[in-house]
Amino acid sequence: QVQLVEHGGGLVQAGGSLRLSCAASGRTFSSATMGWFRQAPGKEREFVACIVGSVGYTSYADSVKGRFTISRDNAKNTVYLQMNSLKPEDTAVYYCAGRVVQQCNRREGAYDYWGQGTQVTVSS
Repeated sequence: QVQLVEHGGGLVQAGGSLRLSCAASGRTFSSATMGWFRQAPGKEREFVACIVGSVGYTSYADSVKGRFTISRDNAKNTVYLQMNSLKPEDTAVYYCAGRVVQQCNRREGAYDYWGQGTQVTVSS
């Protein structure tokens, strides 16, 4: 059974930075696609970023492009989300997700595995 565990959420002021991490256990994700999604109160879960393991290809939502960076350490089976220049509208629960297919996808239904989520709150 695959488990994804996120860490790194918290409270930060606008303009600040946070780094989220997601550790995968039970299966090696070095060649798989990993993604980050987020869900703000009263809103649907939305795509943030993804990275394909075999080639390192990345994709970002327009709302975070230039501010967030997704990366991975395959030796640690861990994916990261570095978030800079945070805004109050980035406040949400952030979820890590994984899929076996080696292709980025912005639909949450395309992902096979999910973490429990970590809260990020950005104060103005």
